[in-house]
This record gives sequence, C-alpha cells and structure tokens, in this order.
Amino acid sequence: MRTYHCFWLLFWAGQPHQSFLTPLSKRTSGFPEKEKVLVLSGNSRRDLHRSKRSWMWNQFFLLEEYTGTDYQYVGKLHSDQDKGDGSLKYILSGDGAGDLFIINENTGDIQATKRLDREEKPVYILRAQAINRRTGRPVEPESEFIIKIHDINDNEPMFTKDVYNASIPEMSDVGTFVVQVTATDADDPTYGNSAKVVYSILQGQPYFSVESETGIIKTALLNMDRENREQYQVVIQAKDMGGQMGGLSGTTTVNITLTDVNDNPPRFPQSTYQFRAPESTPPDSPVGRIKANDADVDENAEIEYSITEGDGYDMFGITTDKDTQEGIITVKKALDFENKNLYILKVEATNTHVDPRFLYLGPFKDSATVRIQVEDVDEPPVFSRPAYIMEVKEDVPINSVIGTVTAQDPDAAKNPVKYSVDRHTDMDRVFNINSGNGSIFTSKPLDRETLLWHNITVIAAEINNPKQSSRVPVFIKVLDVNDNAPEFAMFYETFVCENAKAEQLIQTLSAVDKDDSYSGHQFSFSLAPEAASSSNFTLQDNRDNTAGIFTRKNRYNRHEMSTYFLPVVISDNDYPIQSSTETVTIRVCACDHRGKMLSCNAEALIHPTGLSTGALIAILLCIIILLVTVVLFTALRRQRKKEPLIISKEDIRDNIVSYNDEGGGEEDTQAFDIGTLRNPEAIDDNKLRRDIVPETLFMPRRTATARDNTDVRDFINQRLKENDTDPTAPPYDSLATYAYEGNGSVAESLSSLESVTTDGDQDYDYLSDWGPQFKKLADMYGAMDSDKDS
Repeated sequence: MRTYHCFWLLFWAGQPHQSFLTPLSKRTSGFPEKEKVLVLSGNSRRDLHRSKRSWMWNQFFLLEEYTGTDYQYVGKLHSDQDKGDGSLKYILSGDGAGDLFIINENTGDIQATKRLDREEKPVYILRAQAINRRTGRPVEPESEFIIKIHDINDNEPMFTKDVYNASIPEMSDVGTFVVQVTATDADDPTYGNSAKVVYSILQGQPYFSVESETGIIKTALLNMDRENREQYQVVIQAKDMGGQMGGLSGTTTVNITLTDVNDNPPRFPQSTYQFRAPESTPPDSPVGRIKANDADVDENAEIEYSITEGDGYDMFGITTDKDTQEGIITVKKALDFENKNLYILKVEATNTHVDPRFLYLGPFKDSATVRIQVEDVDEPPVFSRPAYIMEVKEDVPINSVIGTVTAQDPDAAKNPVKYSVDRHTDMDRVFNINSGNGSIFTSKPLDRETLLWHNITVIAAEINNPKQSSRVPVFIKVLDVNDNAPEFAMFYETFVCENAKAEQLIQTLSAVDKDDSYSGHQFSFSLAPEAASSSNFTLQDNRDNTAGIFTRKNRYNRHEMSTYFLPVVISDNDYPIQSSTETVTIRVCACDHRGKMLSCNAEALIHPTGLSTGALIAILLCIIILLVTVVLFTALRRQRKKEPLIISKEDIRDNIVSYNDEGGGEEDTQAFDIGTLRNPEAIDDNKLRRDIVPETLFMPRRTATARDNTDVRDFINQRLKENDTDPTAPPYDSLATYAYEGNGSVAESLSSLESVTTDGDQDYDYLSDWGPQFKKLADMYGAMDSDKDS
C-alpha cells in the first residue's frame, strides 16, 4: 500500500516586514493574502519506489535591512507526518543554517537572527528535513529551498573617483568633450529604480554641462580664454531612483584646466629703447636686453628676435635667451667713437609657433626701435700693422737701424707715444728701439748660423697715460753673408798598404759650409803649398765638391814612416772667398794580397810571437784566481770540525762537554782555570798573570768570596767590576769569560755522574711532578726503567 505524506511549508504574510512566498514561475508584486502551501510527495520508509515530486513553491522572499528588535520571521516547515505529539524533529542545513537562520525543531518555524544585506549575499540555499526523534531516521526526503533577499534602496550612487582632473584647450567650441564621470549603485538593477542613476551639474554653470544618462561633461560657453581664467571646479551629482524625489545621491568634483594655445601675439611694452656702449666693447659682448611680452606660456610664448633694418645692421646682432625669452643685443664688430657714435636699429619679435586657427587675430609679431650711443674712451695706441717683418745682414755693425714701427693714439687728443722692447722676448738684448720714432737697431753682433730668426715684441704706450699700451710682434730675419770657410764633412783618418802601387785611390774627401749659397756651393780642393812638392801623395779635385787622395809611389815602409799628415786647402766660390786647411791622417799598414788591412803597428813585426796586453792580463787573472782557490781549500782542510754537543736528542747517555780553549800553552797553567769559574771559592789570589809582563809589580789583591746565595748576574757584575779596577789588566781590549753556574738548584744535580746510588736504585718518577718543562726528560728515563724491567 502506497502512502503519501505532505510536507507543509507555511509563510505568514500579515506584516510587511515578514517574508512571503512566490511561485517559481512568476514574481508577486505584493504580499499574499493567505498562507501558501509547499507540498512534497515522497516514499514511505517501507516503500522502495518514489512518487512524483509536486513542489508548488520553493522560494521565499525576505526584506533586507530589517530594523525590528525581534528575530525576523521567515516561514514555517510542517510535515503531514507531524501529529503534534512532538515525535518529529525539524532540521535545517545549508547557507547560514544555525547561525543566520534558525529553526524551531518542534514547530518548524524559521527565523533570521541578523540583519541581511542583499549587496553582500542576495540568495541563500537551504535544505529542510523532518526526522523521527526516537529512531533518528528521516520521515520525509530532504527538500531544498531558496531564500531571496528583497532589495530596498539603501545604497547611494558612488563615483569611481573622488576627484576627476581634466583639461581642454582654451577657445574650444561649445559641446567639446571634457571628461566622462561614472557612478555605480550597489542596489539591485532588476528591481525597481533603486539602481537607475541620473547625472546633473550642481556647480560649474554656465561654462560646462553634463549629459544626464552618460555622465559626459562638455563645454557650454564659447571662447573661454585661459588668460582670463585658467582653473574651473565643477560639482556633478549622481542620483538614483531615476532622479525622483526620495532617491539617494552622491557627488564628485571635477577640476578642469584650460590649456594654452597661441592666441596672443608678442608685444613690446615700449616702442623705443636706448643703450650706451663704450667704444672699447669687444666683439660678441652684450650691449643690452629687450623683451616682448606674450600672454601665452611654454612653446606658445617662444619668441625669435631679429634686426630688420638700421644703420647698425652690420655692427650689431641679436640673440634670444631661451630661459627668459629676452633679446640680447651684442656687438659684432669693433666700435669707433671717432668714426660713428650713434646707431639706430629696428628690432622685430616673432612667435616661433603660430596656430593658423588664430591668424585672424592679427600678425603674431611686433617691432621696436633701438638707439645705441657709442661712448668715447681713452684707447691705447694703434700700430700701423698687425705685425712687422724685417731683414738684416749678419755682418751689419752695431747700432745699425734695421726698420721702424709706427703707432698712433686713435683718440681725438692724439697723445704722444713712446716705444720700448719687451725684454722677455729679447733676453740677450740683441736689439733696441728709439723710444721717440720707433726705429729698431742692433745692439750686439748677429750670427745667422747661431740664430736665423729673432722674434721680439714692441710696446707702444701713451706718454701721459702709460697704462694705455699696445703690443705688436716684430719678426727679424738674419740674412747670410759668406763669413764661414768650408771644412771637411767628417774627420778623415785612412790607411795605405805597404804594397800599394802608384796612382792608387786611398780616400775620397767631401766638404760642407755653414753659409747659405743661393746658387749652390762649389768647393775647390788642393794640397797646401808646403806639401805640394814633397808629399808622397797627390790630390785630385773632382769638381763635384769632392776630391780623391792618390799614392804617388810604389810601396811604403811603416818602419820608416808609420803615419803621414796630409794638409788639404778647401776654398769656396762666394764673395768674399773663404778657405781653410784641413789635415788628413794616413797610416801605413800591412795588408794581404787583396788589400785587406792586417796590422798597422810596427812592433807587431819585431815581436811576431809576443802576446797582447789583454792576453797577458787575462792570464794573470787566471793565476790569481787559482792561487786564491788553493789557499781557501787548504784553510778549510786545516780547520777542525767541531763535534756537536748532543748528536741526537734520542741519545740519553751521559755526555762530556769539551772546551777547546788552549790557553797560553803548556807552561801556562794559570791563564785559564775553568774550575775557578765554576767554584769562585777556589780562587788563588797569589797567582799572577803570565800572558803579559807587568810594568810594575803590584801587591796581589784579594777578591771577596761570593756569598752562598749569590746569583749568577750578581756574580758576573762583581767580577766585571773587579776586572775594570784591576791595575794588572792589559791596556788593550780583552774578552773575559765567566762560567759560574750558581750555587745549585732545589732539584739538586740531574747528572748520574754525581749520583751516589746505582742506576738500578735511582727512581725518576719525580720528574713527572716538575711540570711540562721536564716532560721530555721524564719520558726518556721512564722508558729506560721499563726497558730494564723487561
């Protein structure tokens, strides 16, 4: 038998703030007048088949922002299995169940515990079920339902920005787009007009307007000029409910800036400018500044200045200062008050960036007149030339005039001028100048071969005002005269073979001359008169500034004459003719059959088997080195090898230390007594020194005996003092050795030589108690005891 159970879901709509139920297929515009029933048919727990579901209502509507003090009532769950005896229990699960939404498990009443905001969550999906309290099993299948939050107009429109910034060019047409503002409303746009926003302008009229639906701001006034007003603040309102009464609104501020366009030409504030410039103003120096005003800014206010006409067009120029937009008038050429003292210029200022849209406003340029008055100043003298070049022969006598410089005062006063030579340019004072007429003359002899050019500076100064001075360079070239005789190009020293034949060329000569020759040098060579007839050699002039020396006879004997000195006369062809006598050295040498020189020394023939000086020195050095080597080897052989004190650190045997001080010989038994050094009490005061012979016999002096507790340092200091005061001490420096070891140690002797017991009776374990200094010794003797035991 199939049974049907109904699960009732009841909603109470008696009050406006309560929730109400709507069909799934359509929305209700008001509250229902009677309770709506949600019926679900399902299977019983004994039936394995499920009947067709017949939900007629599955969603609730609940108003947001509930302001009541009690929980907001949502609806009621009821099952047809509920007999009212409390055997059933209603359970709610899903979004917000147990926290936001609670259910009375006995009655099935659902309530909202908090204020709901549709903008946070518009829909809640929950599941309801009725279970048996005793068995805990569901009596109805779980059913899902939806709670939709009904929107109310509780959110005002919000702009995307608190402040908008926009800019448009000045002089824009009406309706020019400025910026678009946007406002959003968080309310439900599908329910009523809560989210329908309308824009309006609260501040900024009549300059701007806004479209009510799009929020686009446009210009509303023609020819807004930036120079009159640059900044505008517009307030825009966005209102919901389509702008109707009761709607919520929000505002934003729009800052609008008019950007500049070039709609203003430059204008000079005055038509005429006057400046003064001293005639000493150097070129490229500024004279004055002028400025044309432009109401525009940035590149629209950039101005270019130019000189269009005037009598100073070539004398002056004008440039533009990019930072200040001023015109800087500068001097192009040197001014001269005596020549012209007034210049009139016409200067024009023009915009560099012209907007064609505003050409109808007039030409974008302006002009002004500039008058420049040249002032007279006391100027220094001016030389007739920028530089002077003079020539003088090197053989001119002293005080000869070589040239004249001229300078005049350019001022109207025509002050007299005096001249002088800048001695920094003529340190040797070779030249001088007449201070009155500027004539330059020599004061020392000149030599072209020493210095060809002399560069001096002449100073011209006003006599009345010496500070007004000017300088001019003077270049003086020394001209050549034939004052130097020709000479050999090099020192000639040649040789002739003993077996030479007559008329054989042995040397070619050439000559040089320090003087200049415009047509080229021509030298002539000849033998000196005293050697022309008796010489063993002849000279042939080649007529090309060279000459050859030839033999006059066959065979020469170096034993008869080893060296010949041949005088040669060299002459030039300039005026006056200069000549000099040079000497050629000719040595007689032994040669082979091919003419190659073998030897030029006569001693080599007499002592053919002798050795040269260099060879003898080398042999002598070798002998000396050999002798030194033999002596060193012998000394090393005779030196005795000193035995080491301890051969190995592992050798623990008793060692006897040897002292190799031989003393004064066999008969000297008192020069050195080591026992005395080790035992000061054993000193024999009656013993005298035998290593020297004392001049005067002194009585023996008894030294004090060292105390038992004498320290080594005290002992040595005591013996040193005694030695210094000893009259029998030698007068020369000597070495005194003190080997006193002190009175002993608390550990007594460590040597087995003084031990009164045998090795077997000796116990060395106490060495371990003396510290790390005796650890090595303790290990050594401890090892010996262990070896004996084994």
